[in-house]
Amino acid sequence: MKDSLVELITKISSGCLSDDTIHRIADEASQAYASPDTFLAANPDINYDETFPIALGEWVVLGSLPDTVVFQADTVGELLGQIIDSFGPGVSFNIKPKSLAKVERAVALNRVQIQMSSLSKDRGGYTLMNFSQLLDDELQVVLVYGEDVDRVLVLAEQLNITMSPILPRP
Repeated sequence: MKDSLVELITKISSGCLSDDTIHRIADEASQAYASPDTFLAANPDINYDETFPIALGEWVVLGSLPDTVVFQADTVGELLGQIIDSFGPGVSFNIKPKSLAKVERAVALNRVQIQMSSLSKDRGGYTLMNFSQLLDDELQVVLVYGEDVDRVLVLAEQLNITMSPILPRP
């Protein structure tokens, strides 16, 4: 399981996390999956109980990923703003969060996906992907290189983590 977690976290972090951080998250999540009670006893600061809609290991992964890897927002404009911030000023975007305010959600998501597909073309662009069960926000997204989408879907299925492209694949 740990190897699958390492690979999944590596692919969804798109180079934003160090190997040490990826291995630490995967190790903690593996422990949480293997023995939730033992993990919670050893980590009393973890805010989790059995009523949550996801497994403790998945909770550990989701809670350990920084906001440069997992984007949580209620609107597509907020989502785009977070994505733009994560790339920093060195990457220019053709659309702005404000331009998405008055368009339907599906149209706005499509515009963001088109923008993301144009970045890192050598890796197949980025694909917006729903990650895990929604908890507090209407959107919970990671960016995955296009060339990694199929493998990420296999890994997510193996780990029983809900994951899918945010828009249907052509």
